[in-house]
Amino acid sequence: MSTTAGHLIVGQLERAGIKRVYTVPGESFLDVLDGLHGSPIQNVVARQEGGAGFMALAEGRLTELPGVAMVTRGPGAANAFIAVHTAYQDATPLILFVGLIPVADRSRESFQEFDINAWFGSTAKKVVTLDDAASAARVVDDAIFTALSGRPGPVVIGLPEDVLVHVVENATVEPRKVARPEPAAADLSGLTQKLEKARKPLIVVGGEGWTQDSGEQLAAWASRNSIPVVADFRAYDAVPHRSDAYAGFLGYGRSDANAQRLDDADLIVFVGCVRGDVLSDGYKRGLDAETVVVNADANLLGHFGRVDQHIIADVTAFAAALPATAVEVNREEGWFASARADQLTFSTPQPDGGIGVDLGVAMEVLKKEMADDAVLTFGAGNHALWPARYLDHNSANSLAAPRNGAMGMGIPAAVAASLAYPGRQVISVAGDGCFMMNGQEIATAMGYGATFIVLVVDNGIFATIREHQEAHYPDRPSGTHMTNPDFAALIRSYGGYGERVDRTEDFAAAFHRAVDSGLPALLHLPQDPTTRSPKTSTN
Repeated sequence: MSTTAGHLIVGQLERAGIKRVYTVPGESFLDVLDGLHGSPIQNVVARQEGGAGFMALAEGRLTELPGVAMVTRGPGAANAFIAVHTAYQDATPLILFVGLIPVADRSRESFQEFDINAWFGSTAKKVVTLDDAASAARVVDDAIFTALSGRPGPVVIGLPEDVLVHVVENATVEPRKVARPEPAAADLSGLTQKLEKARKPLIVVGGEGWTQDSGEQLAAWASRNSIPVVADFRAYDAVPHRSDAYAGFLGYGRSDANAQRLDDADLIVFVGCVRGDVLSDGYKRGLDAETVVVNADANLLGHFGRVDQHIIADVTAFAAALPATAVEVNREEGWFASARADQLTFSTPQPDGGIGVDLGVAMEVLKKEMADDAVLTFGAGNHALWPARYLDHNSANSLAAPRNGAMGMGIPAAVAASLAYPGRQVISVAGDGCFMMNGQEIATAMGYGATFIVLVVDNGIFATIREHQEAHYPDRPSGTHMTNPDFAALIRSYGGYGERVDRTEDFAAAFHRAVDSGLPALLHLPQDPTTRSPKTSTN
């Protein structure tokens, strides 16, 4: 059957099971847009390419398939670059289609021309240009396979606009199955021997691919064998927090107790992640312990320091193999129990004081009121310290936040989370600076029926940068002040629900009204600009 390359691309995405694509339309890929007309794939039209890219990134984080974004050449590709960089550093599967100039116009500095390989070559797993129309289905299938295999990541496909309209006879291809390597018996035996000798073992979980079953299986096994489990930075949903093995997280905002625990461990088992700079406080902590890395990436990209055993395995396959693995426990007294006790103390909200809405109290309300399977999203900034520390994750695929510190992801991620899981509550915590980078995607939410609640923490400054200025250039603030809109009025202008909450004691009732509205809702929370991070008692 004859078809165009553009339509064949859509057909292959359909066969792969892709349910949504996030786009900002461009004349460079009109034939793909035409192929989406009448397709079962939902074309979610975003308001800016950065928003579309972050939506696709969240889809890749929260589901079993890569998120897919489509943008036009030049300016469109430039705006989408942030999502590709985030997907690469976060190891999240993403496919970015980029419309290109006609083949004959190359190397003439044509309108919106750019070098796709030079731009994306250093921050994507693969960059390919579709110069052969007949290969369209195979190129798409290879991109999905590459994005999901080994260490997940982004793949960028260039689409010359003239190639897309070429008529081909080729049909879609059978999607290649992604290998999910299982741990070898000898590897598990070696790990068991190490765990039997260890007095203070520690498991660090992270990365992609965790399911409800795998998270519960690993946590239960760790509990039976008295091994504390901590999460890598912004991988807080890998294992359920209700488990007595869960001991909190590492990276920015971590407890002092967990930083010390990383140093004190005599055996560290990384499952799905590696020892990177954020996790190890800048390559300083947890360097001397015997180290086992369970990771499907043969190259262990981003890992620093010793590796005594590398088990090449998928996290779900590894977790499934654990119940059959018996370990003779010989732990240092208090090693396991103190880790859990420290976490319970650290994650109990404390009032912050100061003017405006007290975020410690607001988090206490959320902790009681939010659904157990709620999806949480946020971008980057000091505002993210409160939900990371205080809010629980007991369901898999319940967090979409950038591990590379990219601002502006929270609102697009909330849109994608609501569309991917229409039955689940979605809550986004946004700083005022982070919100303003992609807050316009509330229009996308309104257009496609996405619903979520946004808490905008408004302190009028770029607080993280101001905090660094205060440490290194005291009394010399520069370039960190912001002039903000009326956030509640802004979302009402889109047709959503908005309310300003000036007093801490009014937050709970306002949250209930936001939930009951059934609309994309925003609570504007003015906050003391001198508050930098949650207050703590003993950790």
